[in-house]
Amino acid sequence: MTEAVGERYRRSDRNDKRQILDEFVQLTGYHRKHAIRVLCREPQPPKAKPGPQRRYDDDVRAALITLWEAADRICGKRLKALIPTLIDSMTRHGHLSLPKDLRQRLKQISAATIDRLLRDVREQAFSGQRRRAGGIGNAIRRAVPVRTFTDWNDPLPGYLEVDFVEHCGGTKIDGDFVHSFVMTDIATGWTECLAMPVRSGAFVLEHVEQVSAALPFPLRGLDCDNDSAFMNAAVFDFCKATGIELTRSRAYKKNDQAWVEQKNGAIVRRLVGYGRLRGLEATETLASLYQVSRLYINFFQPSFKLKSKTRHGAKVTKRYEAPLTPLERVLRSPSIPEATKRSLR
Repeated sequence: MTEAVGERYRRSDRNDKRQILDEFVQLTGYHRKHAIRVLCREPQPPKAKPGPQRRYDDDVRAALITLWEAADRICGKRLKALIPTLIDSMTRHGHLSLPKDLRQRLKQISAATIDRLLRDVREQAFSGQRRRAGGIGNAIRRAVPVRTFTDWNDPLPGYLEVDFVEHCGGTKIDGDFVHSFVMTDIATGWTECLAMPVRSGAFVLEHVEQVSAALPFPLRGLDCDNDSAFMNAAVFDFCKATGIELTRSRAYKKNDQAWVEQKNGAIVRRLVGYGRLRGLEATETLASLYQVSRLYINFFQPSFKLKSKTRHGAKVTKRYEAPLTPLERVLRSPSIPEATKRSLR
């Protein structure tokens, strides 16, 4: 009120000033002389708050959103590990052009600051997400040994967890729908996704042979759930004939297959969503999507790997290794031949 009345008071003549002053004194209760001093005072520009200047401004946030979208909206800790590689790759291919100072600030930003700057856009992007449904029963499980999450003990690359993701559009109904066949390596996180028109053991064998030829390491073992497409004589005999170790999870214990269950959400649902897919045309389209995204998933998607887990009463403390892409884990593995590493580089 002082600023508004003062501006009108200073540009008025003597008679108008007297009337404005009377009203102002009546409203505020000020002494008349003090009111005159207040109204005659010119407004001063606001003083800058003390402290350091803002380091991560709107330019940093805008560039961060672009990198976050290019990285498939991963969390701040994973994105921090990927930012240097992502900036170099996107700049080299003409998808990004940033000043040197801005690139330096992005490479120095912390994971907490990334999450803070992306909080609003993340809430808007992930609002209204739907949860996915669970799996089905088992078949000839007695012939296959059980392996839980804690039984892996740092295996060599080549032991893969496998699972299905059904694209039925949410609530399960009768009918044949397109399925994603997901295979995730325990040691490196290397993930292969394939599309099949229906859930079938014959398609499982076909895709296992296809993936086995494309992996940068030999296929040593398969760990599956109790689905009849896995627990059948054809798959069992194939693994026995080829020397592949076949194990299974416990019924209704999804954490036994935590590695591949994570990829079902982080990769399949991110890429494909929750829509209903049916028929050969949809299968071919989904297969094309997986074909063009497989190197992006394995070269540019860092993931966490559990390092230790300690229980103190009811509290469980988990420690994770630094986020790495599957490619980086493959290159660091001493069991991978140098020729394969050169090809991947």
